[in-house]
Amino acid sequence: MPDLKYVVVGGGIAGVTCAETLSLFAENATITLLSASPLIKTVTNLIQITPNIESFDVEEQPYKHVKEGHCKVQVIHTTVNSLCAQEKRLHLSDGKTLDYDQLCICTGGKPKLIAVDNPYVLGIRDTESVKEFQKKLKTAQRIVIVGNGGIATELVYELEGCEVIWAIKDKSISHTFVDAGAAEFFMAHLNKAKDNSPEGLSKRLKYTTNEECEVMMSDKKPVMGSALGPDWAAQLDIRGAQQMSHRVHVEHEVEVERVLSPDDLTLLGLKACSVDQGQDFTNWPVYVQLTNSKIYGCDIIVSATGVEPFTEVFLPGNNIDLAPDGGMKVNSKMETSEPHVYAAGDVCTACWDPSPYWQQMRLWSQARQMGCYAAKCMVAATKGENITLDFCFELFAHVTTFFNFKVILLGKFNAQNLSNDYEVLLRVTKGQEYVKAILHNNRLVGAILIGETDLEETFENLILNGLDLTAFKDNLLEPGIDVDDFFD
Repeated sequence: MPDLKYVVVGGGIAGVTCAETLSLFAENATITLLSASPLIKTVTNLIQITPNIESFDVEEQPYKHVKEGHCKVQVIHTTVNSLCAQEKRLHLSDGKTLDYDQLCICTGGKPKLIAVDNPYVLGIRDTESVKEFQKKLKTAQRIVIVGNGGIATELVYELEGCEVIWAIKDKSISHTFVDAGAAEFFMAHLNKAKDNSPEGLSKRLKYTTNEECEVMMSDKKPVMGSALGPDWAAQLDIRGAQQMSHRVHVEHEVEVERVLSPDDLTLLGLKACSVDQGQDFTNWPVYVQLTNSKIYGCDIIVSATGVEPFTEVFLPGNNIDLAPDGGMKVNSKMETSEPHVYAAGDVCTACWDPSPYWQQMRLWSQARQMGCYAAKCMVAATKGENITLDFCFELFAHVTTFFNFKVILLGKFNAQNLSNDYEVLLRVTKGQEYVKAILHNNRLVGAILIGETDLEETFENLILNGLDLTAFKDNLLEPGIDVDDFFD
């Protein structure tokens, strides 16, 4: 019997995890990972905090290093031009073709830019875009950051040496992840000096490059690399031209109306304003007009307004169904509508009937989970075996760091899709912790935990067990009480 051919496209967390998992479970198989970048993302130092909450580091390494621990995996530095699903064949950018028995697409997403082909508008998505940003930042006096998600939040905190205008469409910062109360908790730390001691630095992201990678990257045209991992900005030198530490000004409930050049500003007879709303007399290379009519000049505009799934090269001539958000529809076995074609990570949209406490967000934690589960589904399919939905999809759980605080999100952490009859329990210790528990029908359904609360495992169990908390909820968040004692 000839070896089965598994092919994975994408060198990000989802793709690498999928290929590595295939190497563990697939027998008599060849496994090929295609990476558009010579650098691939590998998950290291995986810590299982609870059954559903994981913490891990991301190391960026030359693609050949994946073979060190997974000898079955062959990694090819190339891009895909097209897919012929009927023939089970990929056409590659070097003119070659690659046949497969099972294919998993893990190409991630691409940034949604507020202005395309403008040299002053940058999208931060992969290592190459970060390097370009660092280069331009060295001479920057002021930058405008547009967006309110994870990348924008991390960047606002880590930036030093320049003035920052943070333009958000919501009433509160970091709205993608936390509620207005937690945003208020963070606001007190927005302009504080960072803790740059070894204890205060995150060590979850490591970049490794070598001369071989630099040569390969210079020889090839620029391509979109894989997404940044957790705490991507914490270890990087992202400092502007000024000597200041932090100076951030937030413009709430606005969007970018248009991006203007200095000539546009003069032609239209418009005036830029400074942060204190006086007239700005500095000549800036680019200007942003917001929907509140304010105009700010700056050196760089960072467009951090989310991503859209990178699906284009796989669609022509194939029957791959897309969800309304542009992702490839996948069922509970990570299968697309095209036979033998799977998808995982940011490129796909989960279209199965989810658990009441799980929702998809395009995060590195879910990319790892989806990549691992997709590999198991691919192997099960080739063996004719049935596989049940992985336990990690029972409860949404994500751990990250904002403003140097550990942040854990559980279940319906922002009361997603709940009617107005839910109850909120809140405990806030200024500068230390923010705990929000969401109850529906006297049962815990979601939580936001900021700081060292030590409540994550107990809350995870309470959500999954569906325990009626009527008799305990008044004491659930009381300081000094060990919640575990109620449920031993």
